[in-house]
Amino acid sequence: MGDLDFDVIGRALPYLAHGMQYTVQLTVVAFAGGVVFGTLLALARLSSFKPLALAAAGYVNLMRSIPLLLVIFWFYFLAPVLLQSLTGAERPPQIGAERSAYITFILFEAAYFCEIMRAGIQSIAKGQAAAGFALGLDYWQVMRRIVLPQAFRNMLPVLLTQAIVLFQDVSLVSLLNVTDFVGAAVKIAQRDSRVIEMYLFVAVVYFLLCFALSSGARRLQLRLAIVR
Repeated sequence: MGDLDFDVIGRALPYLAHGMQYTVQLTVVAFAGGVVFGTLLALARLSSFKPLALAAAGYVNLMRSIPLLLVIFWFYFLAPVLLQSLTGAERPPQIGAERSAYITFILFEAAYFCEIMRAGIQSIAKGQAAAGFALGLDYWQVMRRIVLPQAFRNMLPVLLTQAIVLFQDVSLVSLLNVTDFVGAAVKIAQRDSRVIEMYLFVAVVYFLLCFALSSGARRLQLRLAIVR
């Protein structure tokens, strides 16, 4: 332990900051895309049209039953091969690791956000939707103006908790040689032979950020509970 050199962290801060920027960017994009796609999946699961409801349920159950890492590898390695067979191209199209990460995380997180939003929609009293229909609103107007705003408010603490989990899961993209925060730390650790220092720094940063975000989510949950 006497050979530890934490000065390597200071020298590597610009590169680590670049990696953290990508981590935050991927988290925000996956969160926004997952919420939008997950809300559509939730509406599909609650639809009275059985084929649509069954298709949405099958997608959600599939994504929630397999590891995220496997989904990342599937899309990164198999999607180009499938696109080649469908288009008849001579070579598989180059999707790229970063683009694969964005698409994979949106598709995967949508399954979890779907169940959160479905619970939020079902928590709204059916009489409110009935009142909207009585006023002459159609289905989409009732959902957009009455049900979904209240569902988002009820599920906001849970959505934020899932966002924290997503922030931690983004570190898996380092296995595709993408320079996120963990990927940047791994490259520096291997280059400078300072594995202990870099991994300790990464653990401390993740702990501080996730603890702060979790505390904020708990305070928000208490505040919404008091208002309600």
